[in-house]
Amino acid sequence: MGKKVLIVDDEAHIRLLLEQTLEEFEDEGVEILTADNGTDGLEIIKKERPQLVYLDVMMPGMNGFDVCNIVKNEMKMDDVYIVMLTAKGQEFDKQKGMEVGADIYMTKPFNPDEIIEKTAEILGIEI
Repeated sequence: MGKKVLIVDDEAHIRLLLEQTLEEFEDEGVEILTADNGTDGLEIIKKERPQLVYLDVMMPGMNGFDVCNIVKNEMKMDDVYIVMLTAKGQEFDKQKGMEVGADIYMTKPFNPDEIIEKTAEILGIEI
């Protein structure tokens, strides 16, 4: 079964930036999926079971905390690694992210090299 990474962010330029950052993984057979809101993101997680999700916190409607909480605590999908992306590095947010079961927390603007390293590590791919 191929590996999948899902990017969930309501800002098109962030999705594009992440897609471009991760495109070298496509050569390794990784499928890059995207969603522009939490509700669609959750549906894709249910259907596709990506190994890794880059999940924005601040989105209209269902935010990243809600999505993460459902995936980790209600659906018990421990095999889905969730990286919360936030423009705010506030401790309160980090605390809340950990409470809903986020695996790690990254602040925007992110460092593309960090994203590549983290993705490679989680998917077990040598880049």
